[in-house]
Amino acid sequence: MTDCKWALEQLALLVYGELSFDAEERVETHLDACPECRAALQREKAMQAAFDSVEVAPSPSLLRECRENLRLRLMEEAAPASAGWWERLVDAIALRPSAGMLRPAGALTLIALGFFGARLMPAIGSAGPAETAALFPESRVRYVEPAADGRVQIVVDETRQRTVSGRLDDQQIRGLLLAAVRDPSDPGLRAETVEILNSRAQAADVRRALIFALQDRNAGVREKAIDGLTPYAEEPDVRGALTQVLLSDSNPGMRTKAIDLLTRGTPVDRQLIGTLQELMLRGEQLGYVRERCRRVLESMNASAETY
Repeated sequence: MTDCKWALEQLALLVYGELSFDAEERVETHLDACPECRAALQREKAMQAAFDSVEVAPSPSLLRECRENLRLRLMEEAAPASAGWWERLVDAIALRPSAGMLRPAGALTLIALGFFGARLMPAIGSAGPAETAALFPESRVRYVEPAADGRVQIVVDETRQRTVSGRLDDQQIRGLLLAAVRDPSDPGLRAETVEILNSRAQAADVRRALIFALQDRNAGVREKAIDGLTPYAEEPDVRGALTQVLLSDSNPGMRTKAIDLLTRGTPVDRQLIGTLQELMLRGEQLGYVRERCRRVLESMNASAETY
């Protein structure tokens, strides 16, 4: 029996699709029988939806204020010292004992130097429109503010989203999709991408991407990948990947599909017989897989011992 404490700890992962197949099934079974946890799930969904709907927009002047505060703090630290400000600044960066109380600010000092150095760069001030565009690719001015000394503070967005559309046969579209399969941060993106690529699994580069997706930590992504590879289960590279799924995947459904694909159609080879014998010796717990292993080995007059 799954207790409520464990189930409640999994709700956030459930909402974002980050649970394994077995854990998700265990939580869903508990939710079917527990109205309190179902209510908690609804609260979790509402909270996550509220978080997702809020866009944090920091003040454009925040960076300027931080720079000024940092400068003042550095000056305060350096003022009572007998050594000059520059010498103590160098000592702080090098983490020398003579830096005194300024020493913990060594790392921050490097940031300050970056800020001051950026403001003193002559190249930006003297560059024309074309050169400035090269320095700030895909940039957009978000905020301007006049300073007391006659200069102007400008906040620039240096990156932006853009939409690219095209057919799966377009090289750019294909390349972006193959990259998205390997995105570690978004399982939903990976699952959607794999489903789109499944229709082009006849291409070697797409099959390689689907084989890579068989190792994904998200069970839903792995299941979509094995569906796309099903018509190509007789290809050597696909068979090798399916063998690894059979031996090591934690999802019973994945291992069931793998053994079905490996033992259909094509005559069973020595390598597969060795894999089936290894599973039997391990004490395979999934009844269907174990029975399928036994029947295939018997049909080949092979024992359950190492071939």
